[in-house]
Amino acid sequence: MNTADQYLKAIYLVQQVEDGPAATGRVADMLDVSPASANEMIGKLEERDLLDHEKYKGVTLTDDGIVRARDALQTYCIIERFLFEVLDVEEFQAEAKQLEPVIDETVAERLDTIIDRNPKCPDCFDPEDDACELLEVEADPAD
Repeated sequence: MNTADQYLKAIYLVQQVEDGPAATGRVADMLDVSPASANEMIGKLEERDLLDHEKYKGVTLTDDGIVRARDALQTYCIIERFLFEVLDVEEFQAEAKQLEPVIDETVAERLDTIIDRNPKCPDCFDPEDDACELLEVEADPAD
């Protein structure tokens, strides 16, 4: 998954949480980048007709942007599920974020043959918990 796809996925998730346009600051926070970097990439994605950016209102994905974002989210979900279900990685979310930029579609498809992914994926992803709602993750006692 490339950087553009990571941005599209982040914008898609922020739009879900905010139920409307994604604030560029929220996107920058989600990706742990500076607002200037986020604005630069958002400009590039807008030039490619993957999103519309209205200053002070936020970012909205186009139909093509939504398709790419959902594909990116599905790849991310596959990585999370593989780390959690197959490798039993305790910090699977942090590891998934590290692997996300280097796992391509071919590798994701191969990982997908190993896991037991629900057909409703990626709609099962909960942006607030940053994980699939169907993963049986024990709640952190500190929560």
